[in-house]
Amino acid sequence: MGQTMCICSRGSITIDNKKYYFIQKLDEGGFSYVDLVEGVKDGRFYALKRILCHDREGRQDAQTEIEMHQMFNHPNVLSLVAHTFIERAGRTEAWILLPYMSKGSLWSVLEKLRDKRSLMPEKDILQIFRGICAGLKAIHDRGYAHRDIKPTNVLLDENDKPVLMDLGSMNRARIEVRGSREAMSIQDWAAQRCTISYRAPELFNVESHCIIDERTDIWSLGCVLYCMMMQEGPYDLIFQKGDSVALAVQNPVTIPQSCRYSEGLKILLSSIMVTNPQERPNISWVLDQVQDLQSRSPNTQTNIV
Repeated sequence: MGQTMCICSRGSITIDNKKYYFIQKLDEGGFSYVDLVEGVKDGRFYALKRILCHDREGRQDAQTEIEMHQMFNHPNVLSLVAHTFIERAGRTEAWILLPYMSKGSLWSVLEKLRDKRSLMPEKDILQIFRGICAGLKAIHDRGYAHRDIKPTNVLLDENDKPVLMDLGSMNRARIEVRGSREAMSIQDWAAQRCTISYRAPELFNVESHCIIDERTDIWSLGCVLYCMMMQEGPYDLIFQKGDSVALAVQNPVTIPQSCRYSEGLKILLSSIMVTNPQERPNISWVLDQVQDLQSRSPNTQTNIV
């Protein structure tokens, strides 16, 4: 693939003849680790994602994630700096070098606001949400769906520009289901890859003959907007209590009476979180509504994220 990587002394790595120093661990998941590294020549920080590939399927999943990153060149979709596969102690690892976003995830920003008992200003919600929609539109325009939109998969840079990350669950937007076996296969896949409290209703009980399309992302997008407004997802507490999210998503979302945001933002949220996917809007409509809300709000920044 034209990429070479070696693990050198004193906590450094070399990718394509460019050296990076290990700084600290950023995150750790079931099969992956993310480290903060610094480029020796440019002095910039990067995130190094290491995916453990336990078998051929794991390697293919990592390869797919790499290809998804390579497919997009958009300011609101996380770009790929470099990558390689290496063999370590008899195991294959995929190493993916990505830009480092200083503010972390949207979720971490919302947590800090919650700790301060503060709300995100509506103009900031609209500006960040517009950038998320722009990134998602770029994905949908290429015929793909993200399938795991959630606040932890949205990074913010120092200017609060949102960037969609974790493209490992992406696949073709339109999936035609033919029979109960295919339906069960997709349902099982969604249970593994799509976060339960942000998962679209049609993925909990997949019909034997139907079409799953990119509007699964629109539902998840609505959950993200709700989280930005309420500082927790609409089904987070239900999941934490151990109650059935699958049952809860069959009913219209309830916006608390205590919600302090504009009627226009509430209407947008209700319009996105429609249980029937055939009645759910597409990303272009959502983006148009966000831009319209921004133009009608005198205190809202209207520059494109």
